[in-house]
Amino acid sequence: MEDKKVLLSVKDLVVKFRVRGRILTAIRGISLDIYENESIAIVGESGSGKSVFTKTFAGMLDGNGFIDNGSLMFDDDETSHTTAPDDNKADQFIAKIHARLNEYSKLEKGADVYKQMIELESENNARYHLSDEESAELDEALNKLIADRTDLFNLMQTYDPHSQKDLIKQAKNDLKAFDFKIEEAKKAAGKREKELSEIAKNDHQYLNSYNARMAELKDRYAALINNEISSETAERNLVIAQEIYLSVNRFNFIAKPKAVKAIMADLKKAMEMGVDLADPDLRTKIFSSTTLRVALVERKDGLYIGKAMLDLANIHYNDDWTKIRGRRIATVFQDPMTSLNPIITIGKQITSIILKHQKVSEVEARARALELMDKVGIPNPEKRFDDYPFQYSGGMRQRIVIAIALSCQPKILICDEPTTALDVTIQAQILKLIKDLQKEFKYTIVFITHDLGVVANIADRVAVLYAGQIVELGTVEEVFYDPRHPYTWALLSSLPQLAERNTKLYSITGTPPSLYNSIVGDAFAPRNPYCLTIDTVKEPPMMKVSETHYAKTWLLDERAPKIEKPDSIKNIHEKLLNAFNI
Repeated sequence: MEDKKVLLSVKDLVVKFRVRGRILTAIRGISLDIYENESIAIVGESGSGKSVFTKTFAGMLDGNGFIDNGSLMFDDDETSHTTAPDDNKADQFIAKIHARLNEYSKLEKGADVYKQMIELESENNARYHLSDEESAELDEALNKLIADRTDLFNLMQTYDPHSQKDLIKQAKNDLKAFDFKIEEAKKAAGKREKELSEIAKNDHQYLNSYNARMAELKDRYAALINNEISSETAERNLVIAQEIYLSVNRFNFIAKPKAVKAIMADLKKAMEMGVDLADPDLRTKIFSSTTLRVALVERKDGLYIGKAMLDLANIHYNDDWTKIRGRRIATVFQDPMTSLNPIITIGKQITSIILKHQKVSEVEARARALELMDKVGIPNPEKRFDDYPFQYSGGMRQRIVIAIALSCQPKILICDEPTTALDVTIQAQILKLIKDLQKEFKYTIVFITHDLGVVANIADRVAVLYAGQIVELGTVEEVFYDPRHPYTWALLSSLPQLAERNTKLYSITGTPPSLYNSIVGDAFAPRNPYCLTIDTVKEPPMMKVSETHYAKTWLLDERAPKIEKPDSIKNIHEKLLNAFNI
């Protein structure tokens, strides 16, 4: 894949949800590059994180979900291209920002001493509080009590108030006991903190030493930051000021001053800490807490021209999503009936999307909609344009959903199990349609499914997900014909098309782990018939099988015993050819 452009680069992605007072980690450190014009399938059991993963880069996470860590760099020239007027107003804005940055830059010379001051202050403050180990131990005990109380409360809601009064009464008593224990645990932590604080206050010898050392550092710091900056630093600051102008220019008059204030505060803190602001990656990271950083490309024809660093994990301005979701990243959902509005005509639903995202007239939007309806295989589009969804069959409704998704010619088309609700014969037609249109519209397909038969027909590459992690990644041939992870073996063995007459259909024993809890070792270990001792204590790294094939299993370690694949998937090539006609 070296010659292909990386369209979306996912690095160390962690996605969590707040659920009934607890935190569920749905995605646990996924890293994946998705290439331009490829078809990649995301497979795994229900609950493995397939849909959550794609919702993160489509900006459709539920309200209780949030990205806790990682980046989603989207390399789309059309969306990243940014311009702003190069006029007197811009000059005044940039000059003001530049002057402030030059003043902040004086702090950079004292960064080493400043960090010593922070370290000394932290050392002093730590004496008044619990140690990290003691605090973690108390927090763990308290969180367990709270989690157990939450589970009991949720269980109590399932009891029948008429026939299970005794259970409800007992549960209420147990909840009171939990409340007492939780309060006692909090009091114990507070009492311990108070004891440490009293000891620290009365340690006069340490306090005298601390004050003397801090005074010395402050004097050194004051001397270091009272110097002029170099011309190179001033030139760097000018570029940063221009990037701030480009980055906030699209904001409205309320959001812009707030964004500038936040960026300047972050840059000042970075200068105090001696961060190398000449490094563009570090600048992008500093900007990301407030907005997308727009790198300056050139000044030309009365414009500042820049390229936005599109980190989809750090989009804070809602208008930015309107330029991406639907326009550059579109989704085809599982059930076409719930994807379409039943009281609006088919034509209106297509044209409304075209009018929202493209600068065209209603006549041009109608012509574009009719063209799309024809391309997705709707017969007599002129006559069917004003029909309602209930007048279309399931397969035709899904074709309309595809037409809507393609109406703005997106770069990525997410297909979230788009054939599950359809008849088998219609499934094949829809899959062929998606692949055929890819050649014309040049989009990347991200296909979510648990049907490996679909994968065999549509994908170039396959990512196997389990418990919020990619456990195997490779080309479709590598994953089907030379799978290396025991979970992939189990998925392939479960294919009913591969079962032979008078044999029992294979099923994976057990259930996926609870993602409320931290997982020790390999998440698949409790269900893995080939589990090694190390699987239960240490998480395996992603092992390289070939340039395009990786698997997250200790079985690939050179020290591991040699284990053969299950008999059911040996010589799988011929079975797949017969089963899926590929």
